[in-house]
Amino acid sequence: MINYIWFLLMISGIIIGVITGRGSIVSTSIVSSASDTVNLIISLVGILSLWCGVMRIAKEAGLTDKLSKMLKPILKIVFKETYKNNDVMEPMVLNLTSNMMGLSNAATPFGIKTMIEMEKINKVKGRATNDMAKFLVLNAACIQIIPTSVLSIRAAAGSENPGIIILPAILATGIAAILGIVYCSILEKFF
Repeated sequence: MINYIWFLLMISGIIIGVITGRGSIVSTSIVSSASDTVNLIISLVGILSLWCGVMRIAKEAGLTDKLSKMLKPILKIVFKETYKNNDVMEPMVLNLTSNMMGLSNAATPFGIKTMIEMEKINKVKGRATNDMAKFLVLNAACIQIIPTSVLSIRAAAGSENPGIIILPAILATGIAAILGIVYCSILEKFF
């Protein structure tokens, strides 16, 4: 449905541009925006490659393992139904630590594996458990220690100090994660 809306907006914009005599402005804008998009993507590829390399070094140095050891006691408090199941907790910890380190591409398979393992022990198949909802909230609002995607986009856009958002990102994602868990804990009493 959204594709139809976007298509309708683009076609109506082009038609209105041609009708009002601004066809040359429309065509110039299309060409320049396509060129700008290619330049941005090329910039992002280089910067993202750098950050992926840094994150890979952090993983090889054992930083993600240290983070996962720190997370396990907290996760035992949050996930009361599934914390004893190692098949669930192992991919969950890997997902959350990967997200914290900005490795969202690496985190996705672990998130999927976590949900599959949670569904295996789910008593009502096809219906999300409280722990599934909490994991989804934590995964979506995961605390970002190093927000590599935003840093890369800011650097590619020519920001003078792309790293200035690190502390605000940690605070915003931390507050979002904590409030998400609090709200889930409150709502699970009613549903």
